[in-house]
Amino acid sequence: MIEVEEGIALFEQELIPKSRIVTVPLEEAAGNVLAEDVKAAFPVPHFSKSAMDGYAVHHQDVQNATRENPVRLQVACEICAGDYTNLEYVPGTAIRVMTGGYVPTGYTAVVKQEDTNYGEDEVLIYNKVKEYQNYCKVGEDIPGGARVLEKGTFLTPIHIGLLASLGIGQIDIIEPVKVAIISTGSELLQIGDEICEGKIYNSISHMLSASIKKAGFKVISAEICRDDENALKEALQKAVTIADVIITTGGVSVGKKDLMPEVLPQLGAKVLFHGANIQPGTPTMGSVLNQTAILSLSGNPYAAMANFELYFWKIACRLMNCDAWFPKIEKVTLECEYKKVNRLRRLVRAYAENGQVRIPTEVHSSSVISTLTQCNCFIDVEAGKNLQQGDLVTVRYFGFT
Repeated sequence: MIEVEEGIALFEQELIPKSRIVTVPLEEAAGNVLAEDVKAAFPVPHFSKSAMDGYAVHHQDVQNATRENPVRLQVACEICAGDYTNLEYVPGTAIRVMTGGYVPTGYTAVVKQEDTNYGEDEVLIYNKVKEYQNYCKVGEDIPGGARVLEKGTFLTPIHIGLLASLGIGQIDIIEPVKVAIISTGSELLQIGDEICEGKIYNSISHMLSASIKKAGFKVISAEICRDDENALKEALQKAVTIADVIITTGGVSVGKKDLMPEVLPQLGAKVLFHGANIQPGTPTMGSVLNQTAILSLSGNPYAAMANFELYFWKIACRLMNCDAWFPKIEKVTLECEYKKVNRLRRLVRAYAENGQVRIPTEVHSSSVISTLTQCNCFIDVEAGKNLQQGDLVTVRYFGFT
């Protein structure tokens, strides 16, 4: 057995970051990785404008203005946001401007209207202003020609707003990770099939698909494969032609129908590891076939989910050359005892908030997922460790929270 971190490192050594570029509408770009640098085609703002409702003036015209001795200026015109008036500064004049309104050349500051008598034909100015006070210069936000975003940036809603301010309606991104899920087991039913003795519904595939899709990646196929060597080979051969990552569940242990350790080498896959120092999910396998990562998980729902969380996000980050998807890990204080001493490192389902973590259930079976609705993380417990209330422990938050 190897450590989980060793298995992840082996995947990272084998996998090459994706380079295929796709163009998407701006509204679909958030949560993706930018494929090229973006430069500003023009400055933002591209005209001088007022930062508030008031009067555009030349700052030197009002340097002596006080409430007791106001400066009187003629109002040349009024400009609202969206208006444009082609005029030049005339000494002794002001322009009534609204927030966002164009400020003509020669007017060097804006007096907020609260410091005036709100005059229409002429206005009394009660306070002086400094040059460019309450005034937005050309390029104040973004200079023309500036590189505003670098290749490899993980695009957030803030970035989308920035791109929109430049009039960019579509953007080049690195193609999101494409995942194929193969759930092995002759006992598995599709949703919609009639429940019967000896059969169970395939819950793992839906749980993993939801997490993958929430992250912005693509689940391009999700199928059930019966416990048959030829059927499994066919499913893997098909998936490797369309996916960056194949996730298989079931068939990785030592049972009569655990076919994965035999089938993958027959297909020419390079097996990176089989077995890790972790519970649940000790028999997890990692392989690579034709530059496609194959993560083979336990058929027990909790074991599958827990080890998916450990490995998949790191694999995805490597493929996208971006760590944005890696879940948060932090040290918090344990609110209760955890008396069980485990021979192997163990992931214990838990709930953490405000620097504290508690274990809301006494049921830790790998086949049980109902208790996960009360949890948002795992406590990463060292092998042989006896935890006491008040201990500082490491928690790994679920990637889908």
